[in-house]
Amino acid sequence: MPGPLAESGVTKKRKRPVAEAESTPKRKSKRETVEKDAQHTAEAEEEIFLLEGQIVQSRKHYNHIATLLRYCQEHHGQERRSITAAVALCRVFCRLMIGGQLSKPRGASESEITIVQWLRGQLESYKAATIGLFSIPEPEVQSTAMTLLLRLLKSEAESTGNAVDKSWRKGAFPSLVSRLVDPNTTEGIREEFVEKYLQPYDDVRSYGFIALWYAHFLDMCASPQSDDVLDNIISTLALLNLDIAKKETLDNYYITNAKAAKHMPKNMTAHRKQGQELWLQILRTNLTKTRRKTLLSMVTHHIAPWFNRIELLMDFLSDSFNAGGSTALTALSGLFHLMQEKNLDYPQFYFKLYSLLDSEVLHSKHRSRFFRLLDTFLSSTHLPAALVASFIKRLSRLALFAPPSGIVVVVPWIYNHLKSHPSCTFMIHRKPENSAHVEGEGMDDPFNMAEPNPMETNAIDSSLWEIHTLQSHYHPNVATIAKIISEQFTKQAYNIEDFLDHTYTSMLSAELDKDIKKPPVIEYNIPKKIFSSYEDDSQNSLLVNLWDFN
Repeated sequence: MPGPLAESGVTKKRKRPVAEAESTPKRKSKRETVEKDAQHTAEAEEEIFLLEGQIVQSRKHYNHIATLLRYCQEHHGQERRSITAAVALCRVFCRLMIGGQLSKPRGASESEITIVQWLRGQLESYKAATIGLFSIPEPEVQSTAMTLLLRLLKSEAESTGNAVDKSWRKGAFPSLVSRLVDPNTTEGIREEFVEKYLQPYDDVRSYGFIALWYAHFLDMCASPQSDDVLDNIISTLALLNLDIAKKETLDNYYITNAKAAKHMPKNMTAHRKQGQELWLQILRTNLTKTRRKTLLSMVTHHIAPWFNRIELLMDFLSDSFNAGGSTALTALSGLFHLMQEKNLDYPQFYFKLYSLLDSEVLHSKHRSRFFRLLDTFLSSTHLPAALVASFIKRLSRLALFAPPSGIVVVVPWIYNHLKSHPSCTFMIHRKPENSAHVEGEGMDDPFNMAEPNPMETNAIDSSLWEIHTLQSHYHPNVATIAKIISEQFTKQAYNIEDFLDHTYTSMLSAELDKDIKKPPVIEYNIPKKIFSSYEDDSQNSLLVNLWDFN
C-alpha cells in the first residue's frame, strides 16, 4: 500500500557530528586579538633589549646589529617593533662612536679594519632606515625618527673632531631636512623642528639654510611636487620667530665644536648672508599669485631682517607693486617699511599709491586694509599740501559712486586729514569770484581726474562739493555722517577702525534693530478709494479711465 506523502519543500537540518563540531575553530574575539598583539609586541621589545645588551657587552655579538637593522626596516604592520629597534640601534651606534669603534686605529690589523668598515656600512644603512620611518603617517613615529637622527648627528660630529662640517653636509642632516619639507610629512613635525632645533641653535639654523638650498632648489625643483615643497619651505621659514636685528653674536650651538666647522659662519653678518641668499632664491622662482602675496605679507618681519643689502628686495617689491590689484596693495606695506626703517629711496611711491585709487578700490574686499595703510602713508605732516589735497579730492569723487559702506569710511578719513593738514581746509568753503555767474552758468571743476601725477591735479584749487552732494544721500547714515564736514571741526579725530568693517548687512541690521520712538507716518490723508485722483473728479485719472473697477 502507498505510504503518506512527504510535505513538499520541507527539508530537515542535518545535524553536525560531534567530532566535526569540536574540530572547527571558534572565531577569535577582538579582545583576544588585542591581547595577543600586545603579547607579541612585549616579546619583540624584550628580544630587542636583549640583543642590544649583548652587542654592548662583547664584539662577538656585532652580528645582532644586522638583526636589529632588519627589524627597523620591516615596519609594515610592525611600527612599534621598528621604532623600538631604531631607538636601540641609536644607543648602540652612539656608544660605538664615543668609544672609537667606528674609527680606524693606527697599526690596526686587516680584520679590525674589516670590522670598522662593516660597522660604518651598517651605520649608513641605519640612517637610511630611520629616514624611511617618515613614510609612516603617524606624528609620533616621525617625531621619534627626527630626534634619533639629530642625536646620532650630535654623537657623530663630536666624536670625529675636525670632521664636523662633513657630518653636517654629507651625513643624515640634508636627508632629514628634505623629508621635513616633503608633502607627506605632517605640519606638526616641522613646527617641532623649528621650535626645538632651528630657532634656538645657530649651527642647526646655518646648516639648515644650506640643506634647504641644495636639497630642493638644485635637485627637487623639477619634480612634480616642487610646488608643495616650496610652500613647505616658506611655511617653515615663517615659523622662525627670531629677532635678527637684536642678535649680535653666534653663541648657542647644538654641537659643542661646531664653531670650528668650515662652513659655519663666524659672525651675524655672514649668517644673515646665508638667509639672504636663501630668500633671494625663493623670490626668484616662478611664483604664483597666491604665493607672491604670502611672501609679500612676510617681508616686514621675516624676510627683510635677513638682508644685509636691503636694495636687493626692490626688484621683487617693484614687480609686485606694478602687478596692480590686491598684489600691489600687499606690496605697499613692505615698500613703506623699507622707506621708513631702512631709508630706502623710492621717489615714485606716492605716484604709484595714487594710481591705486581707481573705481574698484571702494568696492574691493581689501578696502579695510587699504585704508589702514593709506592712513599710515599720509600721516606725516611734512607732506606737500597739493599731494594730500589730490588724495582727498580723488576719494571724494570716487565716493559719489561708492556703496554706503565705503562712503562711511571716506568721510571720516577726509575729516582726519583735513585736521592734520590745515592748509587743505580751503577746499571746504571755497567761494568763487563771480558768484552771480556761477549761480546762473555754473563753473568747471579745476581738478583733473585723469592726471596721474598727484602734484599736478589742481586739487588744491578745487572744492569738496562731492561731500556736500552726499549730504542728500538716500541712506540716512551716509547723509548724517557727510554733514560733519559742514560743521565746526571740534572733534580732534575719528577712529577709522570704527568705520572699516561696515557692510550692507551690518548697516541694514543696525537700522532694523533701532528702537522706534515715534512710528513714521505712511499716509497723512487716508483716501476713500484705492485708485482715484486726489480731486473729487475721478474722470481726470487715466488709471480710472482705463480700468473698470466695478
